Amino acid sequence: MTHPDPQPPLDDAALRQWRKHTREALIAQRVALDAQTVAAARGAIEALLDQHFTDLAAGVVAFCWPIRNEFDARHMVARLRARGAISVLPVVVAPRQPLEFREWHPGVPLAMGALDIPYPVAGPAVVPDTVLLPMNGFDRAGFRLGYGAGFFDRTLAALERKPRVIGIAYAFAELPTIHPQRYDIPMDFVVTERGAFRREAGGLVAI
Repeated sequence: MTHPDPQPPLDDAALRQWRKHTREALIAQRVALDAQTVAAARGAIEALLDQHFTDLAAGVVAFCWPIRNEFDARHMVARLRARGAISVLPVVVAPRQPLEFREWHPGVPLAMGALDIPYPVAGPAVVPDTVLLPMNGFDRAGFRLGYGAGFFDRTLAALERKPRVIGIAYAFAELPTIHPQRYDIPMDFVVTERGAFRREAGGLVAI
């Protein structure tokens, strides 16, 4: 699939339009995946996470409730909880403000938020050790194309103790660049169904 890629965007408006178009194209491609393909990709991603991040069960793991055929982390997080992990979900507390993370496990009441994503209605804020962060797209330098609201970039910039961030996407979502701006924060690691990668100065390197 070919994604339009201005070199470079002429101005902020051009960049916003390019990201919007690219985001919509990638989401449409993801939503079109059949259930068997999604399940197979989830299994491959879970295996790579188990292989390369063996300490996940020892800490606080943030994940996102899946929408639009994103990687469904709930299965893996349930296994991590059984081994001692604490799982938390992001909460939008106000527009253009950092997210808050609250503990969630089955039985914790949820309410419906933006994009019809459920979130824990109450509970203290918790700082995660690791964030399993879905990506609509990502580039070879490890930058993430999200949904455009900037919540995660704003949150990661505001935390005094930055968690380890593992961006998760399908391999087809890799782009040459997302044209990162000063406010974009790169992933520490990227995992797709085809491999796991660490971000270094020169870009993503297989681990």
